[in-house]
Amino acid sequence: MENKKTSEEILSAYMNHLLKAGSRPASVYAFAKELEMEEAEFYKHFGSFEALEKAVFKAFFDQSMQLLDKNKAYHDFDAKNKVIAFYYTFFEVLKANRSYVLLALNDQKDKLKVLASLSELKKAFTAYIDGLEIETPKLPHEKIEKFKARSLKESAWAQLLFTLRFWIEDTSPDLEKTDVFIEKSVNTAFALLDATTLNSVFDLGKFLYHEKIMSN
Repeated sequence: MENKKTSEEILSAYMNHLLKAGSRPASVYAFAKELEMEEAEFYKHFGSFEALEKAVFKAFFDQSMQLLDKNKAYHDFDAKNKVIAFYYTFFEVLKANRSYVLLALNDQKDKLKVLASLSELKKAFTAYIDGLEIETPKLPHEKIEKFKARSLKESAWAQLLFTLRFWIEDTSPDLEKTDVFIEKSVNTAFALLDATTLNSVFDLGKFLYHEKIMSN
């Protein structure tokens, strides 16, 4: 049975299987049969279903970056507006695949499994943040500077995870509350890098408090 598939075709077929069946295929062999290809063809692209699931979220990131790259205005943005543009674009890509994302990530029993499926996304996203060369207050010691750079990337990743959780729980029309949250949270994050004002923090706090009260 000679039927070669691209990585993209295998990813798409896997997502469709998960959405229809509600769970992984019984085995790589069974999945390969669905695609009418040899089992070995699967392993040319992915070492396991776990590796494939990581690749799905990396593919969402790549698609977002491709869309941003086509936007001429994006290249002239400062770091903050590039991050905001990324968020809006990334979550539009997720919205187009919301059923899959909810199925893949809304696992309350196995948080480590959820984080593992996002590991390739984390590598790509933190590299993206690092490449923006976001300006931060200079600190006098070299080791502190290196720690600050790592902290910035980890904080940015934590913020993306927090936004992802907000998006998963968002039930507003067209997920419009997530758009509000993105703007407020990114503005707050950048405000904390170069200012002592707590206005943005207070604004974000009011928004989250209101959402908590309204949801109860």
